[in-house]
Amino acid sequence: MTEPWRRAPIGSTALQGLVEKLAESLCRSVAVVDPSIRRICSSRHFGDADRARIHSLLHGGASSEVARHVLDQGLTRWPKPGFVAGRDDLGLLPRYAVPLRERGHLLGLLTIVAPDGSLPAEVIEAIDRATPAIVCQLYTDQVSADPETTKEQNLLRALLGSNPVTRAESRTLLLDDALLPDAPHAVVSTVQVTHSRMSPGQVATALRRSLEGLRRTRSAHGTFAVTSNRAVLLQLADRPWRPEALHEQSAHITRVLGTHLDASAAPVVGIGGQQQGLADAWTSHQQALVAARAARRMPTLNGIGSWEDLGEFAVLLQLPDHALNESLIPRPLRALLASGSGHRLEETLRCFLDQAGSIPRTSEALRIHRTSLYYRLRQIQDITGLDLDNGADRLTLHLGLRIRELLTSIGESSPDPQPQARPTAPSDVRARVEAA
Repeated sequence: MTEPWRRAPIGSTALQGLVEKLAESLCRSVAVVDPSIRRICSSRHFGDADRARIHSLLHGGASSEVARHVLDQGLTRWPKPGFVAGRDDLGLLPRYAVPLRERGHLLGLLTIVAPDGSLPAEVIEAIDRATPAIVCQLYTDQVSADPETTKEQNLLRALLGSNPVTRAESRTLLLDDALLPDAPHAVVSTVQVTHSRMSPGQVATALRRSLEGLRRTRSAHGTFAVTSNRAVLLQLADRPWRPEALHEQSAHITRVLGTHLDASAAPVVGIGGQQQGLADAWTSHQQALVAARAARRMPTLNGIGSWEDLGEFAVLLQLPDHALNESLIPRPLRALLASGSGHRLEETLRCFLDQAGSIPRTSEALRIHRTSLYYRLRQIQDITGLDLDNGADRLTLHLGLRIRELLTSIGESSPDPQPQARPTAPSDVRARVEAA
């Protein structure tokens, strides 16, 4: 990927909004420029526009004399904010300048007009509070403008999409361009952040930071795509992963996100099943989405869901939100739950079904005599009207118990995030990528 801090300046609507918001709060002109003092974006002015600012607005950047004057003060090497001296002959008022860096790399400069060559402490504090979001948005904009990144992300999305033709085309391009190896084992993980009060740029940057170290590990090669609140990670390896290793990796992702996002972020990770190479990676992606839904809905998973561990919940969690409610609990089971001994009989029924109908194992697990167990099972049959020796009746009750368990978990968790629209797969992947 081309280094984002070496590309031509670009300013998004989101970045413009952050700059305008800061300017309004300060009642001062604010601008973001690149390391060559070319304008990326700027706010409206507040009666403090000088000749240098007007020139920048008209010509997209500072004049060569102003740029030389600013750069001669060593601004791009400053370790912290400071004041740039003005020059009357250049029509330049003093500026307060903040180096905007992402992990040590200078992305640009935030400048605020300061006619007196100083700023009140409360103004500097306001600038300090606004700077992290501006840095992250600037970094996100520059990464998104990189053609190599755009190409790789488009190919990954097409590879994991619903169209088998575009999946095959994207697989060929990924292999031909040596972006990914033709390894036999593939797994997809999806990361979702839904509740953060931080800016989209901060969330996207945090997602990138959490995944960048997974592009290449000792055992796998990978690639990822990031949007404003979610990411997808594809990894390929010569050997299958240990489930514990995938869980540890997901825990690492959530820890990194926790260091960069506020407490409201509540990130979740969904781990898809391991599939056969790039051709079947889309299946792992679909499974990862279900696993992430489980992680969001079931607090006992502590924010990490794995398709391989979901069992029958994997099927139930694919039901739409409006359908997943108490109406799905079978009427015989509802009658049992409403009976005077409902809790005790529910526990007995769950244990009996989990033990595959084994009387010895069930009585041992419940620590009751077999005679007592037989009595309870007869009660269950009388109340429900179902035969516990009948496979279909057992399945009805067992599925009902699982639905009840899932609904209980949902009631204790936060709402499921709104689904994100899947990008429409182009009919010609190569043309789409080259155009990007």
